[in-house]
Amino acid sequence: MHLIRSFIAIPLTGEVHRAAKKIARELQGEKDGMRWVPLDNLNLTLKFLGDVVDRDVPRVCRVIRTCCQSFEPFELVLEGTGGFPNDERPRSVWAGIVEGGQTLVELVSRLEEDLAKLGFKPEPRDYRPNLTLGRVRSGSRVASDDVVAKIKRFKQRKLGLLEVSEVLLYASYLDKEGPSYNVMDTIRLGADAVFADEE
Repeated sequence: MHLIRSFIAIPLTGEVHRAAKKIARELQGEKDGMRWVPLDNLNLTLKFLGDVVDRDVPRVCRVIRTCCQSFEPFELVLEGTGGFPNDERPRSVWAGIVEGGQTLVELVSRLEEDLAKLGFKPEPRDYRPNLTLGRVRSGSRVASDDVVAKIKRFKQRKLGLLEVSEVLLYASYLDKEGPSYNVMDTIRLGADAVFADEE
């Protein structure tokens, strides 16, 4: 038996990926108290599954596929930055989703419900659509004043349009350089959603 640290996400592409990397770089600074998401790993995480037994991965993929069949491809518009729980004392920093977020909420809700039947614990908080850019480091209570000022400065920064047509199941591996992600399955949205090995 082998455990695979896994999560479900939507990949960033094109204009949005470039804009997200640019804004993430601009937010960073010396002694900012943050642990930033590696630029090449930026994605819209829908659900973190934790350690999944390798033999259970096909069942997880089947559940994701069933969920995705009910959703046609859709668009998201990303704009601005903010912080949780608030902009003044953020413990995480994100880029906002100003259009298409309701579809994302519905997809995540369906995933939570169906994956709970496999024993995956539902998230205690409601899903709030956003692109996480960084979190405060353990030992830091909040982000630096410089990060807070930049969050406010970038409120109107447009990141662009993201066309969502697929959901990925990732395996996450931790090493000295940080996390690296491998795609275990790519599942298209809509009635033609299939497993990669069925194509």
